Amino acid sequence: MDASYFLISLLNGLSLGLLLFMLASGLTLIFSMMGVLNFAHASFYMVGAYVAYTVTQAVGFWWGLLLAPPIVGLMGAAFERFALRKVHKFGHVPELLITFGLSFIILELVQLIWGRQAVNFQPPESLRGPLFTIVDLPTSLSISWGAPPEVCKQVAGAICTQFPEFRAFGMLIAVLMLVAVWLVLTRTRLGLVITAALTHPDAVEALGHNVPRVFMLVFGGGTALAALAGVIGGALRVTEPSMALAVGAVVFAVIVIGGMGSLAGAFVASVGLGLIDSFAVGSDRSLSDLFKFLGMAVGPDTFGYAVWSVKLSQVAAILPFLLLVLILIFRPKGLFGTREG
Repeated sequence: MDASYFLISLLNGLSLGLLLFMLASGLTLIFSMMGVLNFAHASFYMVGAYVAYTVTQAVGFWWGLLLAPPIVGLMGAAFERFALRKVHKFGHVPELLITFGLSFIILELVQLIWGRQAVNFQPPESLRGPLFTIVDLPTSLSISWGAPPEVCKQVAGAICTQFPEFRAFGMLIAVLMLVAVWLVLTRTRLGLVITAALTHPDAVEALGHNVPRVFMLVFGGGTALAALAGVIGGALRVTEPSMALAVGAVVFAVIVIGGMGSLAGAFVASVGLGLIDSFAVGSDRSLSDLFKFLGMAVGPDTFGYAVWSVKLSQVAAILPFLLLVLILIFRPKGLFGTREG
């Protein structure tokens, strides 16, 4: 493995992992505070991307980034107030079913409003260039800030890999969001009330706080975080009606692997799955090479040798779910979880 491939795979894996965390953090907060597993969470991610696209067309990307999360957060709060709250007293199954139904309603509405084809949602002009270029020469490895240097064209055998500014910007937003959420939950009166409302709702209500309103704010805040991830993910990747389906299952794998309701677990699992995906997609190694690395030799008589000759890049999409199955078998509470559901 050459150094430039390792560095760019590491950065791409961190970028994907932090994007997953932005999406998973809202779902984790909703579950940890309310005990609700929101099946429509990825749909709010998609709506965030489309709302930001619409605002961007009118007044620019930065207004889209600023306005999309609170707009979608208000949608989420309204859903909790007028729909989810009505079925909360009947248990978890009605909650799952109503959010599951909401995901289909949102998908149909998105297709009616914006169409079935991908929309041209681009990063702002100021963030479309490379942040730096990794220059891998036969004799050295260096990093050049900005556009690729002339040596990339002049030296035969030079491998120059660019890292986009917007990808780095998305990573920065995810880190700032993590710090902000942690500070709100651990250093503010609001965070204390939210945490106490989960375990001692009667005591919190006796102190004069409106517990249903607290839960509405939590649900709205969680969907706003999903929308923030949608703005970054939509501009970074693609904004289309299938984008919710593409990330929804992976996000549920993240929160199960990290531990249901654990924000720290969601962060570790998101970054871990991002790195696994990044290195697996760019790998030309086979499953037999992986087992040899682990000291377990496989041969033609080991359950069909053709299976072990499959490249890791061919099975990269199922690796998160393979890890999910292993976690459920050996540690059902997840890496950092304290509750199973």
